Amino acid sequence: MPTPSNPLHLLPTSNAVDISGLVSSLQAIAPLLDALLGVVFFIKDHNARYLLLNQTLVQRLGCKDKQQLLGHTAEEVFPNRLGALYTAQDLHVLNAGTRLDNQLELHLYPGRQPGWCLTHKLPLRDVEGKIIGMAGVSCDLPSANSQHPAYPKVAAVDAHIKQHFAQNISLNELTTIAGLSVAQLERHCQRIFQLSPRQMIHKARLGAATQLLGEHLPITEIALRCGYTDHSAFSRQFKAHTGLSPSQYRESLQNR
Repeated sequence: MPTPSNPLHLLPTSNAVDISGLVSSLQAIAPLLDALLGVVFFIKDHNARYLLLNQTLVQRLGCKDKQQLLGHTAEEVFPNRLGALYTAQDLHVLNAGTRLDNQLELHLYPGRQPGWCLTHKLPLRDVEGKIIGMAGVSCDLPSANSQHPAYPKVAAVDAHIKQHFAQNISLNELTTIAGLSVAQLERHCQRIFQLSPRQMIHKARLGAATQLLGEHLPITEIALRCGYTDHSAFSRQFKAHTGLSPSQYRESLQNR
């Protein structure tokens, strides 16, 4: 189900996309795309080069205008190792033809603290079914919906995760705290926090890890403090959500 801030659901889903025509048609609503707060929107060609993007991405890359980015890949415009990893993700979508939905990611922005985003990417096909490009959005994770009737129950789950993320946390444990079934807990977490319970655990653990990586603790020690059984498990999860290994992330902090 698309989130209200995810404009991908407005794009054609049938195999009838002409990439140049799509880009031209969206130029008419470019001011609206530029006005989306906390949302990066883009369309890329089959080589993962930007054809269309909104002002949010321009600002986060510290550029003056869109022309500096058009025709380039993420690898060519993002700092450090991030660009290569983003382009690799793009090429996987383009080559495999698979969507990327609700990927929780920790993005690094020049001049600001790291921020959590939900990323969605969609391959675009022509009338013959050939992949000719892709569209994507990265939405800043919104604040919890405290007006939802189930908020107190899910907030108790969130508080428990934040307090005990260094320990093994089971789904049964969380359902007991909330007094909800597994299906109810999953549904309410998505509606209130825009995250699954598992994503909430990852967010708590990796958020703590990013703070500890700014210190001088060994990475193995950080892994244990953040609830991971070993260095390799920590590294896999950290890279899956940030695009960087823990050591690369630590290096990026030193170079900022």
